[in-house]
Amino acid sequence: MGFQAEHFLRMKQWRRGLDKADRWCILISADPDAMGSALALKRLMHRKVKHVDIMRINEVTRPDNLAMIRYLRIPVRPWQPERLTQYQHLAVVDSQPAHSQAFAGLTFDCIIDHHPVTDLGSALAPGGLCDIRPEMGATSTMLTRYLQALRIQPGPLLATALLYGIRTDTAVFARSGGERDLRAYQWLSQQADTSLLQRIIRSEYLRAWLPIFARAFRNLRDCRGGALVSLNDVDSADLLVAVADFFTKVHGLKWVAVSGVVDKKVIVIFRGDGGRDIGRLADACFYDVGTAGGHRSMGRAEFPLSAVPAGVKAADFVHQRLLTRKLRPRPSTAGQ
Repeated sequence: MGFQAEHFLRMKQWRRGLDKADRWCILISADPDAMGSALALKRLMHRKVKHVDIMRINEVTRPDNLAMIRYLRIPVRPWQPERLTQYQHLAVVDSQPAHSQAFAGLTFDCIIDHHPVTDLGSALAPGGLCDIRPEMGATSTMLTRYLQALRIQPGPLLATALLYGIRTDTAVFARSGGERDLRAYQWLSQQADTSLLQRIIRSEYLRAWLPIFARAFRNLRDCRGGALVSLNDVDSADLLVAVADFFTKVHGLKWVAVSGVVDKKVIVIFRGDGGRDIGRLADACFYDVGTAGGHRSMGRAEFPLSAVPAGVKAADFVHQRLLTRKLRPRPSTAGQ
């Protein structure tokens, strides 16, 4: 049996095991790929379970993400841990339990992701579905392939959500993505609402962000063949992502790390041109103080401000780590 056929067979078997009396919650760290994937998984569970909620563990402030939620009517709400008992099962897409403290202690019956494999420990329930494929450019591609295999035709809103998810995570195939991502993108393009897609794409920046961009230009400094931008206190991690994505368009800049402090948490967003494995760089620099990782051209690290030594600025701590830390050996994927 081929590798792809095995994944589809496992999905079919998993769907057959769903109970119409059960309530599910799909947890995400909301970005376009995660929201498109969650919407598709909810479609795959339609009429198979009693109810499915999509809940986010992060605040959504990027204007394009807000536009996506509004125009595509994505029913995503903030995660409330006290509501856990209302659900019989949890799922997570475009992320893994080790990626956030918000997932700590939770058990998932479904994990679908395209980031490098992490140690799942006891986070995957016995008999649960686990599909982690780092070779894919977007989790939205994986969900699109499931829809195709099961002969489920997505409506215009779902198709647009998946299309935008692939578009953002691959940077329209300039940053990552392979033949399977491209085929999924082409298939979705035939069913997506292009006018809604353009409205979302044009909602990339807020005018209120412009002073932050000016600060980023002033604070840009070279670092081991790449660059570091330190923004200190910011209102949202989404702003760090927007700045990092902007710098990927600067000619000759191989990689960039944008750091800031959000609610007493240091967040570092990594972007690269693929020449260096930026996810491994993020892991090497910050794995011992918080959560860190990603894939070849995108990465992220988060750790408490209290992890920064007394008398040291967070920006200087990040800079020193980028200058001195070495990559760790690649984790084994045996048994996954």
